[in-house]
Amino acid sequence: MSKLTGGYSQRRPVLHGVSITVAPGEMVGLIGLNGAGKSTAIKHILGLMVPQDGEVRVAGVTLEENRDRFRSSTAYVPEQPSLFPNLTVKEHLQWTAMAYNIERNIAVARMDELARAFRMSEAMNALPDTLSKGMKQKVMLMNALLVSPPLLIIDEPFLGLDPLAIRGLLEALEEARAKGSAILLSSHILPALERRANRLVVLHRGRVIAEGSPREVKAQAGCADPDSTLDDAFEALVITAEGGQPLA
Repeated sequence: MSKLTGGYSQRRPVLHGVSITVAPGEMVGLIGLNGAGKSTAIKHILGLMVPQDGEVRVAGVTLEENRDRFRSSTAYVPEQPSLFPNLTVKEHLQWTAMAYNIERNIAVARMDELARAFRMSEAMNALPDTLSKGMKQKVMLMNALLVSPPLLIIDEPFLGLDPLAIRGLLEALEEARAKGSAILLSSHILPALERRANRLVVLHRGRVIAEGSPREVKAQAGCADPDSTLDDAFEALVITAEGGQPLA
């Protein structure tokens, strides 16, 4: 995403000249208050919204240049799970493997690995209505990680997951990153991003107010205390952006 201005209305854009770059093998954390523009940025990256200015490139192409390559280069996990009610967990994964033309033997081996990592082996033949919200979220994550796309976008991945599932997710993300996938992760759980993300992009009212490694973002926030956290830095950045007014 390069110098992108966009949103739902030409008269009142949500994003103002936003640039976000995620390199292969890199995890970038996208953080901001509710309404900061994170979801709008993700929709533009997915090609669901047309930029008013600027452009979005995935795997080196824009949506207009090569629609098939653009679409197939991205996997997205939304905050709210969305599954087909009549497909089992295993059938969801099989359908994804076919949609992305993954070889059968590779898909089967990868499905087994993901089922063990997310402790879902006993639920592979279950239908979505029998699963908890956390388990449904695991299915969404498993489908995205099965693909190992050039760009993986995950919105609030930790919500509804138990501690062991979070560990499994983080390990799976490390594996995807080691294989060269670029990962854009939007989350309010800042400690996890502080430990895992290579870089952070802080959005506020549709503008980037800080960017860099967790250490660099804390420095930009003026957090000189070595014990300061990313939560402290985020609060300081937003207070400054709001003209020094305390957060409500």
